[in-house]
Amino acid sequence: MLDVPFWLWAVFAVTVLLSLAVDLLSHREAHVIRFKEAAAWSGVWIGLALAFGALVFVVLGSTAGVEYTTAWLLEKSLSVDNLFVFALIFAYFKVPRAYQHRVLFYGVFGALVFRGVFLALGVAVVNRFTAVLFAFAAVLFYSTYKILKGEDESFDPGKSFAVRLLRKVVPVRDEYVGMKFFVKEAGKRVATPLLAVVAAIEAADLVFAVDSVPAVLAVSDDSFIVYTSNAFAILGLRALYFLLAGLLDRFHYLSKGLALILAFIGVKLILQASHKTINSGIPEIPSLVSLAVIVLVLAVSVILSLRRPAEPQPAGATTPGQGEEKAAPAPGAPHGPPDADAQPPEEDEFRPPENPPTGDR
Repeated sequence: MLDVPFWLWAVFAVTVLLSLAVDLLSHREAHVIRFKEAAAWSGVWIGLALAFGALVFVVLGSTAGVEYTTAWLLEKSLSVDNLFVFALIFAYFKVPRAYQHRVLFYGVFGALVFRGVFLALGVAVVNRFTAVLFAFAAVLFYSTYKILKGEDESFDPGKSFAVRLLRKVVPVRDEYVGMKFFVKEAGKRVATPLLAVVAAIEAADLVFAVDSVPAVLAVSDDSFIVYTSNAFAILGLRALYFLLAGLLDRFHYLSKGLALILAFIGVKLILQASHKTINSGIPEIPSLVSLAVIVLVLAVSVILSLRRPAEPQPAGATTPGQGEEKAAPAPGAPHGPPDADAQPPEEDEFRPPENPPTGDR
């Protein structure tokens, strides 16, 4: 474990809190975040993460600096795949684009909290039971299999546990009311669909942690490195979504590249666990090599995506990031005219609003 001075932890905590405050105050009003604004904010978050990484290099040494940079880039690359799920959630609930930034802010805040808990538990378990790294490697290999098989594309936000639980706790109305989460109807407190969207995003954050935590623990088992790198990657998640929302379908090889990265990290975990539990002669993969592999795979994935565009989708199909403005049917809903014999939706299935408003009331 690194001997991290208290003031460095304090710098990190103050930086994150100030970043969240500035981000929240800068987006108080409902508005559509355009490409230029998203690009500017992405530059801010990347610059902030790299500046903190430089501080880690100076204070804790080159090894810690390389581990931080590798872990940050790894989490950043994995978060790109998460954007597809965010786009699917927004399309399912037909969230107006002007409200999406508010939802993602709470998604980022929740991810910081959940990831902190999972990483703390992960570091404690790894330091006490090194053999658990074999289990973490198995999780990464299974995640690789799911990505290659395209199983993540079948995610149904309306049937997620968080949304179903929300509907059991509080009634959810059918229409949005600006960026409000709750309104009063007939003297009763009722949730708006925007709260259901936040619940779906937070549930997705928990699922993402299953991949991210084992992956980052393959880079370092130091709590300072793993949490700070994750936090700075998560802080820029919202800006990255709006930057790439209209381009996600163009990077069709990126998911394959991420699968390859997860498989590589799985192998790294196995070698790391074998070195510590079986034989110290078994080689480990240095963090600098991991950093080079991640950069290379991401670069090749993007270049191949641009040089070999995906085939055009059939007419009427929607792509991630494009379904928010259209009243597309919910996943699993029948297409075409209503069928008199069709079965009604399940009681726990959330039905997105049919005609969401486009501005505040």
